[in-house]
Amino acid sequence: MNFTKKSLVLVAFSFVTVMFSQEKPEVKIGGALRFNYNLSSWKDGQKKRGGDFGFDVFRINAKAKYKGIKLNAEYRFYSQSFGGGMLKQGWLGYDFNEKDNIQLGLTQVPFGITQYNSHSWFFGINYYLGLEDDHDMGVKFTHKGEKWEYALAFFKNAEELNFGSNSDVSDSRYSYDVASIDIDGDGNFDLRYKETNQLNGKVNYHFGSKNTQHQIGFSAQYGGLYNLDTEDTSSHHAFALHYQLNAKNFDAKAQVSTYKYNTKNTTYSDLIALTAYGAPYLTATEATTYTLGAAYTFPVKWKPISSIQVYNDFGYMDKAAENFEDSLMNVFGFLVTAGNVYTYIDFAAGKDHPWLGPVWTNALANGTPNADWDMRFNINIGYYF
Repeated sequence: MNFTKKSLVLVAFSFVTVMFSQEKPEVKIGGALRFNYNLSSWKDGQKKRGGDFGFDVFRINAKAKYKGIKLNAEYRFYSQSFGGGMLKQGWLGYDFNEKDNIQLGLTQVPFGITQYNSHSWFFGINYYLGLEDDHDMGVKFTHKGEKWEYALAFFKNAEELNFGSNSDVSDSRYSYDVASIDIDGDGNFDLRYKETNQLNGKVNYHFGSKNTQHQIGFSAQYGGLYNLDTEDTSSHHAFALHYQLNAKNFDAKAQVSTYKYNTKNTTYSDLIALTAYGAPYLTATEATTYTLGAAYTFPVKWKPISSIQVYNDFGYMDKAAENFEDSLMNVFGFLVTAGNVYTYIDFAAGKDHPWLGPVWTNALANGTPNADWDMRFNINIGYYF
């Protein structure tokens, strides 16, 4: 066999080898186990016993790829009172090339700063309004170029667990979505809505130098709001301007967001229900939020600790209704990284905030006049594998 024939045989053999290697499925399994300690200023019994330490969540992550089709799923197991088991995300994807991708299933809504518009374990105030790390059922196309990136998406609805003709939204979910709620306590729902047929668009522009990167962007969403009682569909929309800065070990995030739900409800014209983690609450149908967060990471050599990140996230919710009290939250904290263990140590303060104060149902709605700031000291320890 001459040199040319040998070369052709080697090339053909290499090509066949690559083809067969690409046919092999790729599967990666990971997850996390987290524990949580908290001490809240509004819980007298908890203060007397020095706080509570217990189970937070166990989660399983699965990633797979076969013949170009990707799978990405995360299922979480919380306590029953916290919503029980729930799928955070689960989608099928395909990469057309290095820049373009499509995802189908329960995927993150392209709105605002993603993946997170915050640094702490508590997220930012937008999360509690369904505007940060939200996941819905639909299809999303993303393009990531050197300077420009954009995403276009259509979501048929939020994660649907009940497929009846007139089924209410389940409270067992990770991200906050429009839902049903019993306001007067008579055992019947007073507000019953579902998100439907939502369109999302987001664009970001990157600029800067090697050591300092800037990102500025705009997001918009518009969708239907289906009333389960009247079977009518109204609308909801939201817009956001956002900016990110990354300068070596320092980063900052700023965002202004506005949203409105057109409920056409004469009895509860300024109220709508959102739900997640097993329990719904009310929120204002129209508001503007302002968020600002900053963090600095200190590399250290304190075995097993490799870095400590110091951060502060602030959020303000300006409600459109004049008789509603505005809501605020601020979280100052540290992220300690030690191998696969990540520990969030947070000093969280809230005013008219359901997770940071004694009022649950109405905190993000009409609120409480002359409400005080409430504090929660929280430590979340997680082993990620």
